[in-house]
Amino acid sequence: MDLNITRDQAWSLLTEYNKDPFHLKHSLTVEGTMRYFADLLGFKEEQDFWGIVGLLHDLDFEQYPQEHCIREQAILREKGVSEDMIHATASHGYQLTVDIKPEHMMEKVLYATDELTGLIGAVALMRPSKSVQDLELKSVKKKYKTLSFAAGCSREVIGHGAEMLGWELDYLIEQTILAMRSCEDTVQAV
Repeated sequence: MDLNITRDQAWSLLTEYNKDPFHLKHSLTVEGTMRYFADLLGFKEEQDFWGIVGLLHDLDFEQYPQEHCIREQAILREKGVSEDMIHATASHGYQLTVDIKPEHMMEKVLYATDELTGLIGAVALMRPSKSVQDLELKSVKKKYKTLSFAAGCSREVIGHGAEMLGWELDYLIEQTILAMRSCEDTVQAV
């Protein structure tokens, strides 16, 4: 994994293409989630790479939603970002907008958790605390089964991501809740 962009440079690039606080918070959530999973899965030495991929994964979404995961590849190449990172960020759009299959464990985690963080975040907003700190698996599973709730969060992608990882859906959800708890303060500060 070639880390040739700093976290500060990645944030600057992200905010050049994204202004909506919702998109920025989502990127920070996915960054924190990816850092959590890197540590959990024994990739601590790659934690910065995983985090920056999480931060940049939706780089093009706000300005180029119809070219999501396509336009960001060109933007990142223009900025001299490594092909490893370009592949990783684009792979979360597998079978949606691109045919770049998640290969590395990190790419599979990104694919599985991107949509899931949105769903979990929506469930948390329905709670009196508006926080993931007191959110439990059963609450997320109940809303997961209600397809009209957070309908933009693809259950098919989440399920396929769990399969790619070889994990039970419950485990993926539980660990993603814990991951989001680990970074909630940072996200709320934006």
